[in-house]
Amino acid sequence: MIRLFKHYVPHTVLLLGLVDALCLLAAGELGWVLRARQADIDAGTVTDRLPQLLIFTAALQIALVAVGAYSAASFRSLRFAAARLAVAVALGLLGLSVIFFLVPSVSFWRSNLLYALLIAAALLVAVRAALGRALGSDTFKRRVVVLGAGARAARIVELAGRPGVNFVVAGVVAMGEARPVVAHATPRDAIPSLASHVVDLHASEVVLALEERRNALPVKDLLRVKTTGVQVVDLSNFLERETGRIDLASVNPSFLIFSDGFASGRMLSSMVKRAFDVAASLLLLLLTLPVILVTALLIKLESPGPAFYRQRRVGLFNEPFEIIKLRSMRQDAEVGGRAVWAAEDDPRVTRVGRIIRKIRIDELPQAWTVLKGEMSFVGPRPERPQFVSDLENHLPFYAERHMVKPGITGWAQINYPYGASIEDAREKLEYDLYYAKNYSPFLDLLILLQTLRVVIWPEGAR
Repeated sequence: MIRLFKHYVPHTVLLLGLVDALCLLAAGELGWVLRARQADIDAGTVTDRLPQLLIFTAALQIALVAVGAYSAASFRSLRFAAARLAVAVALGLLGLSVIFFLVPSVSFWRSNLLYALLIAAALLVAVRAALGRALGSDTFKRRVVVLGAGARAARIVELAGRPGVNFVVAGVVAMGEARPVVAHATPRDAIPSLASHVVDLHASEVVLALEERRNALPVKDLLRVKTTGVQVVDLSNFLERETGRIDLASVNPSFLIFSDGFASGRMLSSMVKRAFDVAASLLLLLLTLPVILVTALLIKLESPGPAFYRQRRVGLFNEPFEIIKLRSMRQDAEVGGRAVWAAEDDPRVTRVGRIIRKIRIDELPQAWTVLKGEMSFVGPRPERPQFVSDLENHLPFYAERHMVKPGITGWAQINYPYGASIEDAREKLEYDLYYAKNYSPFLDLLILLQTLRVVIWPEGAR
């Protein structure tokens, strides 16, 4: 993987993205030239239409990211990839139409654009048919050697067996555990030189997964491995990079204190984030006001009670605030004001409520909360005070998620279905801690784009 703006991106994704960009440039140029020849006019040179080609490429590439065309499933299933590509091309067309309307000087002819889009769709599908399975195969994955044969090492072996991971376990070395869990581990005593063993396995990384590191750290072995050019990483860092989460089972306070991250005092980034929140919330409220009003009317017609409701949540630095949402449940959903987890197929949800929850329309009024500065568009989802008190007692580091401003969408929301239990909250907390630790405007942009995928293909909305 390569780290871009504190976020880890697999090499295969970058390679596929580069190939896609070249295909899109070629499609834009071919569409232009073909239409010019049909009309019997001079097509000119590529430099004459470079702005149009770059905008065409950028719009479609952004659409590809937004619909999840670079997810692990795209490497395994051509049918899945083709469906995502079709939606991406449609979204790209919509985006280009807006750009061409606002800036006519960079527009294509409509016939040029049609040809370019058809060629682009064909090339993108062909690239995935030719390279998809190869890029998703073990050939392009990193080979790692795991030091340790206990429960921690078993977690890495189990993770390597999941679809879409970016590494394979080349070997496991038992470091004298009293109760080894990984059956096929090679005992350290059977290896004359650990450094040579790692090199012979063609490994590029060694993961330290000892059950007990106190007075058991193999310093000499690790130093010799490191000097061969093989990367050495501990379990917490490895799992953070591979899963996009801070693993609560392996992490400790010293890791969070001394590792890179949590640089929340970024003045420039904070200013940019706030400026975006103000501009985007104003625009969103203006554009969606008719949708909000029509939905409010439908809610009133279906069930008694107000169309909007306010709910107390915990925000930045544990300060309480109120969010405003379109009501999606019955008025008597919480008897006596007692907070209740939402459940799958929750009977309290109205018919209109079920629809607006699926496509996230109920969240639109929260743009007002963003405009006031109590929330951001991107950040951990704010929870009810009753739930926060309970979760802080059950989950370590839960209070740390309140060190960043809560958001309408976030890293947990796009990576994990809606949660309604302590275990779900634990999974989402791991994603929230990753976001707080690795925040950057780049990660915010990625989350905002990927939110479109969640809206189009909702999973677990309750």
